[in-house]
Amino acid sequence: MIRLARVGAPKQPYYRIVVIEKDRARNGRSIEVVGTYNPRTNPATVNLKHDRIAYWRSVGATLSPIMQKLVAKNPAVPDTPAPVDSNPTPPPVVTDPTPEPAASESAAA
Repeated sequence: MIRLARVGAPKQPYYRIVVIEKDRARNGRSIEVVGTYNPRTNPATVNLKHDRIAYWRSVGATLSPIMQKLVAKNPAVPDTPAPVDSNPTPPPVVTDPTPEPAASESAAA
């Protein structure tokens, strides 16, 4: 099961999003931490490892009702390539390359 585990101080809630066996206590030993949730910021901060959540769901883990809402509000952003510049500037063209004397030749003379 993927659910929240509270780790904040009294009156200052902060949650870890954990993969945990269903019958363990709320803050019991977890299998893996797959994100964090801070409801005290405005807007609330949610950090999810979407790839790990997808893996655990593929092997049978279920989401708690709160986690279903958090995942729905924070969908995974697909990896998109960098935008292509529609008008790139060409590199400068060297028309008359003049060879410069090597430092070793001037030292030998």
